[in-house]
Amino acid sequence: MRDGERGAGSVLVVAILSVAVLSLALVIPLYKGLVLNRVAAGAADASALAAADVAVGIMPGEPCSVAQTVAAANGAELAQCEVDGLVATVVITVARDGFVVVSGATAGPAPRPQLAGTKG
Repeated sequence: MRDGERGAGSVLVVAILSVAVLSLALVIPLYKGLVLNRVAAGAADASALAAADVAVGIMPGEPCSVAQTVAAANGAELAQCEVDGLVATVVITVARDGFVVVSGATAGPAPRPQLAGTKG
């Protein structure tokens, strides 16, 4: 090995490790954001379904109050709740580790299929 190349391997290792650390520093927050997005979507879905269940009469209580309880149980905060007949629409927020994610969902009974040859 020539004297001018002595220590070149150490510099290469430091460079590779630096790139790896910087990559992780970028990927980990992105991953946390994606996971938090899924948590928020799940909390919104569960809250909307719970509110719709109350609106339909399957569960007792007040729809938005139940939605708030379900959102809190999922680590979220109910930001908005609207019930129109049997359909519930909610917007929730989840804040963790410097991220704030907003997600919404709507739930209600499925529409009845129209049979061929029948009216209304």
